[in-house]
Parts: sequence; structure tokens; C-alpha cells
Amino acid sequence: MRFTMEELIAAARGARGSDIHLVWGLPPRMRVDGVLTDIPGADPLTPADCEAYARTMAGEEYEAMAQIGELDLALTFQGRIRCRINLFRQQGAVSAAIRILAETIPELNSLGLPPAVQTLPELNRGIVLVTGETGSGKSTTLAAMLDRINHTQRAHIITLEDPIEYIYTPDKCVINQREIGADTRSYADGLRATLREDPDVILIGEMRDLDTIETALTAAETGHLVFATLHTNSAPEAIDRMVDVFPEARQKQIRLQLSTTLMAVLSQQLLPRREKGRVAACELMMVTPAIRNLIREGKTPQIASALSTSASEGSITMDNSLIQLCRGRVITAETARKAARDQEYVKRGTHF
Repeated sequence: MRFTMEELIAAARGARGSDIHLVWGLPPRMRVDGVLTDIPGADPLTPADCEAYARTMAGEEYEAMAQIGELDLALTFQGRIRCRINLFRQQGAVSAAIRILAETIPELNSLGLPPAVQTLPELNRGIVLVTGETGSGKSTTLAAMLDRINHTQRAHIITLEDPIEYIYTPDKCVINQREIGADTRSYADGLRATLREDPDVILIGEMRDLDTIETALTAAETGHLVFATLHTNSAPEAIDRMVDVFPEARQKQIRLQLSTTLMAVLSQQLLPRREKGRVAACELMMVTPAIRNLIREGKTPQIASALSTSASEGSITMDNSLIQLCRGRVITAETARKAARDQEYVKRGTHF
């Protein structure tokens, strides 16, 4: 049986699916609690089926996608279900990866994040990074933080996204959401323009290049609160990733800027619960004076140990987060060990 896009999304939503994959030769598949499974009743797709789905989703942009080879976009189905979509060519046909977003932006305190995360929307300036692999919940966490600001402060929020995922309903804030490619040419161009648009809070969908990182540092130095994502798995990796983008001659200055502007780094991964669903395991680095010194001096390998000694500031390592989740019987000991940075440490901590 061949389903419409609306029917596929409804089936995945009903099964608590997070993603749908359309590939010729296979039935449409959905990811449920991190595991791919066939959508019941769906027949294997032909190349013509995949092209039809892609044309439906891409509309006028289909021909551009066919030439370039891939396309990012976001669509709303059934008037309420927002999806982030990537279309791409492979083996002469079109495939699609569709991320199903939450229908509403969740409350920040409902996400099970470390308690100190609740204080981050209250910051007046600086950089807050949310890091993790694709599908780790970064977009949801950032949306929840910005929506907290929207409901509690009178501020001007500007987002730069590729594509726009969550749609905010302005409350106390003025909110402008700009999409890369549609509303501005690039993150770097959009961010430079943003500094002339009287923002209080800036969201950068991804820190991709030198120009974007440099302008973000400038924005934070001039009194703005900047939220951004990076595809790294830990706080020290995030710092090195930002610094290493720059030529060696400039890295000392960039470390100095970063040491004064970085406020927190939240690294997260989504793991299967003991029961149904998934839960976020988080490493949170609240930047203390000691950590600022390590950043300035280029001693990022020592930051991991500094995290362990700054729990009073709200910091927590990923391994200690895993141990807490295991001891609370939220995840299994096996899941904790597989996700650990130091498997022996977590093994000792979960042996009870």
C-alpha cells in the first residue's frame, strides 16, 4: 500500500516515531526510541514513488534540488505537525530523511536537564553552547530556553536557522526568525546584519565557519546573549572546535575572547529508557573562573577534571549524569556503559 505523506507522518506520530526514512527498494521506515522499523502496511518504494514524495515536499524547489543533489526545508503537515526535511539524491534516485518535531515547544523544566540549565535564560550576555550529535535534542533544548525568555522577559529575539524548525508565538518578546537561503544568504551575513537590528538575544542554528564564530564572539562582547549549536560531544571539544577554525596566529586572541564570553556548554545525547521512550543524558559545564583560566591558557584537556570539581556551580560530567540516570532506574547499566566516556568509571558507579 502506498501512503500519502500525511498518512506516513500520522502513522509515525502514532507510534511515537521521531524520524521517517524514504529510500527506494525499502518500505518507508520510522525511528522509534532510536530503532528503525517498517511503517506497518507500507509497500517497498519505487524510484518513482520517492520522486513523487520529494516533488510534493519540495514544490518549486524540486528542480534546484535535483541539480544540486540535496535540499533542506521545513514543512507543516495537517496544520500542526512541523517537520524538518532533507531530500538528497543517491544511486540515481531521491531519498528523504524527515525529522518530526514536537507540536508545541516544551517547557524547559520538563526536559529533565541539569538544574542549573534553568538559570541560563536569565543571563544578560555571553555565549551558551548546546552540543551533541545529530538527533540529540539540541534544537528542542534551545527552543525551550528561548521560549522561557519569550514568556518572562521583554526582549528582542532574532534567530538564524537552516531551516526554521520551531515557530515561536511572541508573548513578551519581539521575535524575528530568519531562514538561511530564504531570508539571508548565509549565517555569517545574517549575523552581521543582526547586530544592526537591535537584538537582545540571538540564536545561531549552527556555528559553521570562522566568520560566524568571530561575529558571535563580537556579539557576546558587546552585550548580547548568544545561543548556538556545535556538533561536538563534550565541552572541551566545543572549545577546541571553535578555536581551531582560526589560523594559529589568531588562536591566542580567540581563546582570550572565548574565556570572557563563554558562559556555559551543555552537551547531550538521547538514550533509550528502561521502559518506552528516550531520555537526555547531559554534561553541563558552567564556566567558572578556574575554567576561564584554562580556556585562556589553552589547557582544554584539564577542563574535564575541572568539571568534576565544580559541581557546586551546577556542572556535571556526562559520566556522572549516566550514573545518576542508572541509579534512578531510568536507563539500564548496559546503556550507561555504552554511552560512557570512561566505561570503567561508569561500570563502578552503576554496580549496585
